[in-house]
Amino acid sequence: MYRWELVQAVTGQRVFGIVRSAGPQEAVAAAEAMLDAGLNAVEVALTTPRALTAVARLAEQRPDALVGAGTVLDEAAARAAVEAGACFLVSPHLNPGVIRTGHRYGVPVFPGAATPTEIVRALEEGADAVKLFPASAVTPSWLQAVRAAIPQLPAIPTGGVTIDDAPGWIAAGAIACGMGSALTSGGAQAAERRVTTLLTRLAQAGSPV
Repeated sequence: MYRWELVQAVTGQRVFGIVRSAGPQEAVAAAEAMLDAGLNAVEVALTTPRALTAVARLAEQRPDALVGAGTVLDEAAARAAVEAGACFLVSPHLNPGVIRTGHRYGVPVFPGAATPTEIVRALEEGADAVKLFPASAVTPSWLQAVRAAIPQLPAIPTGGVTIDDAPGWIAAGAIACGMGSALTSGGAQAAERRVTTLLTRLAQAGSPV
């Protein structure tokens, strides 16, 4: 797929899963629980020990899934993640080198930002979408106010987003939310219930303002 098609695919359900775990085996299990529950896209955070092993296994074992890498801090990590099979990259901060590296290989990049100044700079550097991080520090009404001034912002709130407030973020203009423990805590059966509930609520959220 082209980069713009990957962005549409990753954000098409208005949510993607985030995995942080003690090792690659646990990461694969958590990711598969979310995928089996109905999510199309998952991100494996590079803070997970041997995270790229998990990315590679998921990319090989789940070819229909959209597997990304998160907490990508520099160009070396970005290239390694792409080589492991990641089809999108997410960062908690803005590193133009990460964006350039992802784009060099046709992979979209969602850098992190927390202020309007950082958001605009991320867009200037070519961000395919902007990860609002940590989302728990602001509110959907904050995003709505920011989008009044920066309506072209493709925002992805991440960090503390819950099943209850995710629809509010979408209604405020977010294109998707990144969610981890809010979906995965409690095991595979709990993840399935939560993902099903979340997708139903997001489908009912309506179009962004």
